[in-house]
Amino acid sequence: MTKKHENMIITALSVAAIALALLLSGRLWLRLDLTASGLYTISPASRGIADSLEGQVKISYFLSDKLRRLYPQPEEIIDLVREYVTYSNGKIRFTVRDPAREGLEADLQQLGIYPRQMQSVERNEATVSNVFSGILIEYVEKTDVIPFVFSLETLEYDLTSRIRALVSGKTREAGIILADSDKSFDRNYRNLTGMLQSSGYKVRDIPPGDEIPPGLSEVILIGGVETLDETALSVIDGYIRGGGKVFFLVENFMFSTATGRMEAIPLNDGGLLAMLRSYGADVRSELVLDESCLTITYQSAAPGGMPAIRLVRYPFWISVTREGGNPDHPVTSSFAGLDLFWASPLALDPPDGLEAAPLLSSTPDAWLMTRDFAVEPDQAFLFTQEKDETSGEKVLAAALSGRFPPYFKAGDGADQGGAESRIIVIGNSEFVNDEYLNSERNLTFFLLAADWLANDDDIIGIRSRAAGTPRLDRIRDPDKESAAMAFARSLNIVVIPAAVLAFAIVCGLKRRKKTA
Repeated sequence: MTKKHENMIITALSVAAIALALLLSGRLWLRLDLTASGLYTISPASRGIADSLEGQVKISYFLSDKLRRLYPQPEEIIDLVREYVTYSNGKIRFTVRDPAREGLEADLQQLGIYPRQMQSVERNEATVSNVFSGILIEYVEKTDVIPFVFSLETLEYDLTSRIRALVSGKTREAGIILADSDKSFDRNYRNLTGMLQSSGYKVRDIPPGDEIPPGLSEVILIGGVETLDETALSVIDGYIRGGGKVFFLVENFMFSTATGRMEAIPLNDGGLLAMLRSYGADVRSELVLDESCLTITYQSAAPGGMPAIRLVRYPFWISVTREGGNPDHPVTSSFAGLDLFWASPLALDPPDGLEAAPLLSSTPDAWLMTRDFAVEPDQAFLFTQEKDETSGEKVLAAALSGRFPPYFKAGDGADQGGAESRIIVIGNSEFVNDEYLNSERNLTFFLLAADWLANDDDIIGIRSRAAGTPRLDRIRDPDKESAAMAFARSLNIVVIPAAVLAFAIVCGLKRRKKTA
């Protein structure tokens, strides 16, 4: 065999090897995930989902070609869904389809997958296009959709929870009892209901006092300290005794500006607070203040009567830090923070048969206001009157689980045996009110709590792994913050440039020595 023939054979074999590697690359691939939360790797709960499948799951990703060409996110989504296929042993099929090319736009909108407008610039020309990026999940004769997806943040959770719901045949449905007459869903809780629906929940409005359907995954009670009567409370108590789960968002005060100034008016308990105390969660008629707080814009009168806009730190608006979450509870194991507005503290004293766990706590620099309740921002001199005697860490939210004692006794005085249940109590409802909501992390905490109540313990960790943009609030002490900033400036402006310059000088001297 001549040298020429050997080269031809080697070339042909090399081309064949490369072609074979390209064919196998779609099936055999490896990805190294270096993110802190494992964002690009599906969890064990998602990997094992194929064990519950009796039939085949078909996942169709309807993706506009223009979106795929201009942005990297669709390829990340495709890679994540392919991991499901890899671990499914053939039980999950995945296809990517272009709605425009296949003429599916009208059919998709009937399924609940709608396009969104996207502005792009190509060849110096700005255009607005309608693009699709929705997912259809089919199992046997049942379907579910993710109307639009453009990031990985909650994609794994959305896929796993929806596949589980299709396999089990159970629809996750949350009932909301809006017990404060001065609030409405459209005006105050559109973001909350929208987030629940986009996370796979069906949302049902339950008027106070109406019977609670037994098939609900959970009930969310907003407010009601003054408005819920014995009839309405007995319905909730019976629901819990039957194994129902309830998220209590309780306001102990009404905040009014009717007089031209902010006033905190304590509410008269109609029985709700007493019922929660019987469960072991005492929502105190007090307000928590904390050095870890938000800055608000406040208008006051300047000398001469002209209005002046001021930025003031407002300790009633608490910024709960990462350290304020309970790392041993599923809801807060990866807690990212939360903003609370005029929150009341909790005292926990669970009766026999119940377990109570704090979920959220203030910093050790918090204190209480137990009287007078001066909350006007320009009355800061009154905020600290009780600081010395009430300072310390305060419980802001808690989870209780077990067999709850009946608050309303049976007619014959018997203590009816109750089923295992769960509740979460937080002394604040404004943190999910659209009037104050300015943080994704508030809704994230709310959804994690809702998932825990729905008994999805093993998959709520999937949602908490979602990548987010953390606030630069780890250092609260002003002196430590100034020292850290000075160190960062010195390191970046002096030390690193000096080190680079010194390295260049040393290299130059060595080179000169060699050529000498």
